[in-house]
Amino acid sequence: MKISTFYKIAGMAAVAAIMSTQVMAGELVLKFGHVGKPGSLFEASANEFAKRANAKLAGKARVEVFGSSQLGKDKELLKKLKLGTINFALPSSVMASQVDEFGMFDMPYLVKDRAHMARIEKEIVRPTLMPIAEAKGLKILALWENGFRHITNNKRPIDIPGDLAGIKLRTPKSVWRVKMFKAYGANPTPLSFSEVFVALQTGTFDGQENPFAQIASAKFQEVQKYLSLTGHVYTPAYVTVDTKHFAKLPADVQAILTEVAQETQAFVYKTAAELEITLLDELKAGGMQVNTANKDAFIKASDKIYKEFADTVDGGGALVDKAMGLAM
Repeated sequence: MKISTFYKIAGMAAVAAIMSTQVMAGELVLKFGHVGKPGSLFEASANEFAKRANAKLAGKARVEVFGSSQLGKDKELLKKLKLGTINFALPSSVMASQVDEFGMFDMPYLVKDRAHMARIEKEIVRPTLMPIAEAKGLKILALWENGFRHITNNKRPIDIPGDLAGIKLRTPKSVWRVKMFKAYGANPTPLSFSEVFVALQTGTFDGQENPFAQIASAKFQEVQKYLSLTGHVYTPAYVTVDTKHFAKLPADVQAILTEVAQETQAFVYKTAAELEITLLDELKAGGMQVNTANKDAFIKASDKIYKEFADTVDGGGALVDKAMGLAM
């Protein structure tokens, strides 16, 4: 047998083993795919969910977690949800590419803190956004977190929007994030998270923007000099299943998974708050030069993107106004 043929067969067998939904004993295996690297908030969140869910499922089913884009990048994971080849995904910014209204979370400085986010979840996400997503086949079991996003780059500290002029900036695949950074003067381009390190290392991009947990776990401090604390966007993460495939699970399994996904939120928020402190120290120790940006200047430069969202997305202006009214 040729070596190339051997590796092809071995690779196909490995994929088949991963994608199988049944183990030999007949236990139902539920696959949870996400893009987070080892040490990321996504990894900690998904693993905690799996641990709690498996304890309550008690052999009726088992959740297995596959991080680091093993089962696909964000959009691929959402496609696989609909195909039924995976059971859970954890999209964040990419959700706006599936449901326009979720673009509200790309509006800069919309979410003030986690207490504000809790009110937005209760008053907007659950009664309004979740039903819209479910009508499109995506059922959100719970809100977790990606976090408050900050800018890193190799050119200069970013204090005001003008400092972004000409900087080649990686963004997630969110049309509104691209529009926002264009309004600030940067040269933004979407790129899958799994490809960002090499793109920064080779100079294809000058910088990127992410929460501390993603920056540190992906080791961007090794290829980025400046960290500017902009906190320009807070991105939730959504524990997402396919509506039709999820409904085919036994009712008691559905109930356990939904309950555990929601109760895991407290762990996620507590862990995220702790990481904001410890990881900033870690990034500084890793050699990054840190500055606190002029948020007022960024807020002032954001008027255009708010107006475009309100004009483009049906009901977008009302959603944003309601969310801002929930701030305290």
